[in-house]
Amino acid sequence: MMKSSVEQIRARFDKDVERFSNLETGQSATIDAPLVLDLISAAAAAVNPEATSLLDIGCGAGNYTLKLLQHLPQLNIALVDLSQPMLDRAAERLAPVRQGSLVTHQADIRELALGLQQFDIITAAAVFHHLRSEEEWHAVFTKCYDALRPGGSIWISDLIEHASPAVGAFMKMRYGEYLCGLKGEAYREQVFAYIEQEDTPRPLIFQLDMLRAVGFRQVDVLHKNSVFAAFGAIK
Repeated sequence: MMKSSVEQIRARFDKDVERFSNLETGQSATIDAPLVLDLISAAAAAVNPEATSLLDIGCGAGNYTLKLLQHLPQLNIALVDLSQPMLDRAAERLAPVRQGSLVTHQADIRELALGLQQFDIITAAAVFHHLRSEEEWHAVFTKCYDALRPGGSIWISDLIEHASPAVGAFMKMRYGEYLCGLKGEAYREQVFAYIEQEDTPRPLIFQLDMLRAVGFRQVDVLHKNSVFAAFGAIK
């Protein structure tokens, strides 16, 4: 199957802003979304308590930045997303609470120049599963490593694959049960269809190994459940 193009993915997210705009539930199709929001924001603040700058890749409507500001209210913020409506909604939600500066970039992270040692913290939620080739994964992880200051950290929450087909099938079944319990069988089929159409996730171990390969000195797993994981790395 031909996967969705960047333009097709952008168009879908342009029409889906409000689903990504609830800090209490997060994105409901993601298992343990509120827990992962809490874990990543707290872990990032614990690793980089003196952080002054945040890059939120695939920021959506701003949930991860909003959570981090609860710990580190003076952060200067850079938001990146394919969707301008998502960026507009994130900026609107951040306006009442942020104290630092805000810049937004409507861009594909594969093409955006991030500079060198610009950020203390990077977050990337439900975005890297759109990377296709191993070369793209390596290039984007390298770009993130280069953009962090020494001691800075990246925190990723994402859909994952499994190395074992049997384990992958079992975990997909569990995820399907979760989706059915959430909104019924038709919703499960809808979510599975757009995963098949849009996404190319990689196993958690692949990503941890890639983070080490591009230079990160420590990696840590915060949470894994079914086909989702939250993890990070320190430069």
